[in-house]
Amino acid sequence: MNVFATVEDKSGRIVTDLNKDDFTILEEGKPQTIRYFSRESDLPLTIGLLIDTSLSQTRVLNEERAASYRFLDQVLREQKDRAAVVQFDVSIDIRQALTSSHKDLQDVLSLVDSQTKEQIQEGTGTLLYDAVRAASIQIMRRVEGRKAFVVLTDGVDVGSTITLTDAIESAQRANTLVYCILFSDESYYGGFSLGSSGKSVLQRLARETGGGYFEVSKTRSIEQIYQVIEQQLRSEYSLGFVSDQPVLHSGFRKLQLKTKQKSLLVQATNRYYAET
Repeated sequence: MNVFATVEDKSGRIVTDLNKDDFTILEEGKPQTIRYFSRESDLPLTIGLLIDTSLSQTRVLNEERAASYRFLDQVLREQKDRAAVVQFDVSIDIRQALTSSHKDLQDVLSLVDSQTKEQIQEGTGTLLYDAVRAASIQIMRRVEGRKAFVVLTDGVDVGSTITLTDAIESAQRANTLVYCILFSDESYYGGFSLGSSGKSVLQRLARETGGGYFEVSKTRSIEQIYQVIEQQLRSEYSLGFVSDQPVLHSGFRKLQLKTKQKSLLVQATNRYYAET
């Protein structure tokens, strides 16, 4: 099992100079021997960009599109890294399958738009949870190496056929980190804040998959958030272990990755799916 993680100090600065002996891994509470360790910056990276195109996001879509392309253009190395683009509202549409082409990604992002009049007449909806599961199964599950979703949404789900827990489990089974960016247009909701509903959903989705949660605000732009995500993706640690507990039945196993320096904060998934 490979675990990807980033480490920050108390001030939120990324720590990049740790060694294998600085970490401990617990599986179901039992210490495991770390057999593989590296500071990741060179392994191929796969990114799934999931964009909420429901009516509530109409006014922020232009800014999301422009920032997303600049992020992918900076992060993706041609012929080595790949990205896919998924938009979701009342339906889920994989607009671009995995590609290394910056031009293809730029072209498809220019076409990502909010719901059509026909879709609005069919009913409103934001299939956030279903989109995470669909992208996990259709894009990430068969891919090896470093994998991450970047999800742009206000965190409100309307109409999904599964629960938030199901969505999290889908990403965990695909061993994919989820970075959530809460970008909301409060004017759509009559000037009222979404409160803690969308925020708590995205915080949990990020926390349990080992990614990160960010919120666009007057003091923190989407550009600045993308810079932080880029830095984290370029500063990952990769730790591998072989469980000393035989897999008799497929299922989730709890993971705890921590450093011996108790003051440091580790971002990593809290469980993985062990298969027979």
